[in-house]
Amino acid sequence: MGRAFEVRKASMAKTAGAKTKVYSKYSKEIYVVAKNGGPDPDANLQLRSLMDRAKKDQVPGHVIDKAIEKASGGAGEDYAAARYEGFGPGNCMVIVDCLTDNNSRTFTDVRQCFVKTKSKIGAPGSVAHMFEHQAVFSFKGDDEDAILEILLMDDVEVTDVEVEDGMTTVFAPHTEYFKVKTSLTAAMPELEFEVEQITFIPQTYTKIEGEDDLAMFDKFLAMLEDCDDVQNVYHNAELA
Repeated sequence: MGRAFEVRKASMAKTAGAKTKVYSKYSKEIYVVAKNGGPDPDANLQLRSLMDRAKKDQVPGHVIDKAIEKASGGAGEDYAAARYEGFGPGNCMVIVDCLTDNNSRTFTDVRQCFVKTKSKIGAPGSVAHMFEHQAVFSFKGDDEDAILEILLMDDVEVTDVEVEDGMTTVFAPHTEYFKVKTSLTAAMPELEFEVEQITFIPQTYTKIEGEDDLAMFDKFLAMLEDCDDVQNVYHNAELA
């Protein structure tokens, strides 16, 4: 199974949690992006992209509108990004991205997820160097050469283009996210992305085997999912 499959699987898993948690996480992220970059999605490309992803994950319009309205008001919480790294069950590598208004609380909550699953939280940079920070786009199609030509003609830097099971996946440096999307949608106005995100792609995978490790890994992810400040979890675990 190629990286395209892993990305699609991760995307599906991301939306499989309780709807209220999905709504809450999108609401917080939309608020932060709108507050920092402006509430107009036509002027704030990051906000527009985030709104598109939220709609695809079936976040109601009123949730999106309320977050933008709150950001426009100028008041409200002051969230900051926080990233934690470490080794999860089975010694897999893990990156946890958070948005928090209280770093001490968030660190304590995330650390407990590691401690209670016999895992080890590490120092900043302890595992991030083993992941590639990538923009990833997946859509239906199987003409790898045509997609690559479109991107190269627009001077877009591309890491890789993969075709698997009738799906094309484009990987590019995370800084090229908007250039990739603009190039592809300009050339193919009817194109619909099944995945469009900036994520961390592991360079290697760690196989999780045995009932105990598998159960502990599930518990680890569930505990992180329950943390209100956790936005995204990236890992290199390959479940046996």
